[in-house]
Amino acid sequence: MKRRLQADLALLLCALIWGGSFLVVKDALADASVFAFMGLRFGLATLFIAAFSLAALRRKDSGMLRAGIFLGVLMFAGYALETAGLQYTSASKAAFITGSSVVWVPLLSATFGRVRMNLWIAAGALAAFAGLYFVAVPPQGLGGLNRGDVLIAFCAIAFALHIIAAGTWARRHSVAALNTVQSAMTTVLSAGALMIPVALHREVPRVTLNAGLAWALFYAAVISTALAFALQFWAQRYTTPSHTAIMFSLEPVFAVIIGWLAAGEHLTEREFFGAGLIFVGILMAELKGVTHDAVEFATLGESPKE
Repeated sequence: MKRRLQADLALLLCALIWGGSFLVVKDALADASVFAFMGLRFGLATLFIAAFSLAALRRKDSGMLRAGIFLGVLMFAGYALETAGLQYTSASKAAFITGSSVVWVPLLSATFGRVRMNLWIAAGALAAFAGLYFVAVPPQGLGGLNRGDVLIAFCAIAFALHIIAAGTWARRHSVAALNTVQSAMTTVLSAGALMIPVALHREVPRVTLNAGLAWALFYAAVISTALAFALQFWAQRYTTPSHTAIMFSLEPVFAVIIGWLAAGEHLTEREFFGAGLIFVGILMAELKGVTHDAVEFATLGESPKE
């Protein structure tokens, strides 16, 4: 088998793994509260990543530490919003809404930076935002908005900001060290946020240790981070950016298929039409716009999304 084909298949496997993570996390919330799950997830991920980043972490780099902490704040915001949103919406819808962060990247870069937005990006943004409307807003109008969809829409913006910041600092500092620090920061913030739902009389921190939760933690922390990112980094040495973009754009598609097969989730005709528009917008943004450092760069430490 040719090396490029192997690389494309590896990237396709990454998209499948990340697409499956939405349902895995959603199911895990039956056994753990939002911040308890996040703390355990990123704590385990931090230990795993740090074990392979010791050399990079030994270097004295105060700039890397500051950058990693800031990235961790953005990562925490994105995953807190996504994980909380998954309590109220389907994994399928969440995947497509989170995927729209790819479209937000060039829009935010053009608004606050010096990146020029081309016609492809503008068209992709219009398609994605029209799709978001059909996916998130029910026929009866804005009054029927699902709170989970709203939370995940803000999660997509947080992930977009993370991608922009990571794209800047990854050129200046060790990626392995940045990933470790941002993951550790997310763990600390998750632990610190445990009592927020209690203060708001929303939810008491809870963890029910069982096989299902153990599997979810292993999947999210090890398979969806260490394994998937190792595959990504290897594969991108042997394939083109356009191939990578196409493979990664299939992540929400896999999420829909897995949600349907494993949990009986299904999109309505209106939501399916909106998901199609988002998919087209993502393709335009990734193939013709700013090169994707997939949403999932945010997850090494997830999407991301995610």
